[in-house]
Amino acid sequence: MLAHDCGKFLSKKRQSIGRAGSFQRPQPRRNSEILDQATLKVIKNMSLEPTSITESNEIPLKLDRPLVLVGLMGAGKSCVGRRLAESLDLPFVDSDGEVETAAGCEVRDIFEVYGEPAFRDCERRVIQRLLDGGPSIIATGGGAFIDPQTREAVKAHGVSLWLRADPEVLYQRTKRSRTRPLLNNEDPLATLTNLAEQRYPIYAEADITIDTGNEGLEMTLQKAMQALKQHAEKENQL
Repeated sequence: MLAHDCGKFLSKKRQSIGRAGSFQRPQPRRNSEILDQATLKVIKNMSLEPTSITESNEIPLKLDRPLVLVGLMGAGKSCVGRRLAESLDLPFVDSDGEVETAAGCEVRDIFEVYGEPAFRDCERRVIQRLLDGGPSIIATGGGAFIDPQTREAVKAHGVSLWLRADPEVLYQRTKRSRTRPLLNNEDPLATLTNLAEQRYPIYAEADITIDTGNEGLEMTLQKAMQALKQHAEKENQL
């Protein structure tokens, strides 16, 4: 049974965080690499040190628990999650990848052979394990946050961030994919639209929401970082 396989997998020590990628904080560039010689000369004449321009009093964002990205397929959870992990110097993990490791087969095969209920059961166990593993960035499957038990676990042990996008945008991002079981039909756009109607009211329970479109990954990353900082400030005021 799939759930039994997942149970055996979860009984092992947590070793998989960071499997999807190991990120190192970029080394800050020297001021001479940032400022041209003319600018350095002006600064010297003004008796100012170059560090007075590049330094900031802003307190770095630091998470004390997992950040869980939620949203429909194609929202960018994995792409944004990896960039957030790099920016925050945290491990990144994709829950679907962890489920596949636990089950020993791909998600689409789990759906076909065992059915969605068995997949959700394994997914629930895996996400709970990841939440218990300390600060990290966790990208979840589109249906994970819809499961009441998983949603409550995320609320209790993590911070959730919903990447909200219009179904048409999601369709453009996923129309060439063959690895999304729920979209393997004649009208994937209609499927995404129906899923949005069903799931968006539940995704709205996330701690943080940002809108994504065609603005590009870096802009979405900036939105996410700003939203995280605002959320942290609110929590510090409580």
